[in-house]
Amino acid sequence: MASFSQEQLQAIADALADTSEGLRGPEIGHLLTSCHIKDTDPAITKRHRLYNAFAREQNTRRDRTRIMGSIRKAMKPARFAREPERFEPMRANVNRALAFTGLSVAASGELSKAEKVETLGQAERRARELREDLASRGVHPDVMKFCRQELLQDNYFHAVLEAVKSIAAKVRSRTGLDDDGAVLVDRAFSGTPPMLAINALATKSEQDEQKGFGNLLKGTFGMFRNPTAHEARINWTMSKEDAEDLLSLVSLIHRRLDAAIMPPASMMFQAIAAVDAVVSVLYLFPPP
Repeated sequence: MASFSQEQLQAIADALADTSEGLRGPEIGHLLTSCHIKDTDPAITKRHRLYNAFAREQNTRRDRTRIMGSIRKAMKPARFAREPERFEPMRANVNRALAFTGLSVAASGELSKAEKVETLGQAERRARELREDLASRGVHPDVMKFCRQELLQDNYFHAVLEAVKSIAAKVRSRTGLDDDGAVLVDRAFSGTPPMLAINALATKSEQDEQKGFGNLLKGTFGMFRNPTAHEARINWTMSKEDAEDLLSLVSLIHRRLDAAIMPPASMMFQAIAAVDAVVSVLYLFPPP
């Protein structure tokens, strides 16, 4: 198996042992022990300690097997059960380091192949090119914000994933619901009348369009939401052309949501729900 270069090994160690978002000292000791990597310098700074251990291991064995195993073990989501807020910042740091090796850590914690980054500016160029192409298509402003460098560090999948999440956020904002996925779509777009209507619902064709729009949302959510349950989708190496087409679809959905109306009965229901929420709070916390 190929080895990491000195620069790549240093970047990986720096990411895993980052001062603010990386492994703590005792965690590094436990990681090295559990991966059968000798902790050569336990008393020095974290990142130098980890680099020295990795470098000795790779120089001794002439491969990177145990180092890759240590990355997998360090990034197991179960390790972050008590501090889930640590996982994504740490994964982002590790993936920035791994981008130069053609690897990435998925949300499941597994290592997978990714498009190899050659320069620090490559991700920024990806973001700039994607923004320019989407702007020429007239893509919705709420979609453009997801064409950021950090989301495109590994591939285009994460930009599309975050853009899809923004659809659910907008539906919740428009309706006051707190559901997700198919449940959110059914509650928002089904019923007589629905909470949100994309047309007047006066004819059978308009009612079919409303139903079809709901199915479109369900299909979009089903393709991208809850990625930890669908590892193949996490590892989807998406091309720029795929990303542009999918983000254009998300743009269409955003425009239809912006133009959607709330039928009078639904507005009354939302107002009643808001009043009930206030009453519940006052009941639990009556004024002095």
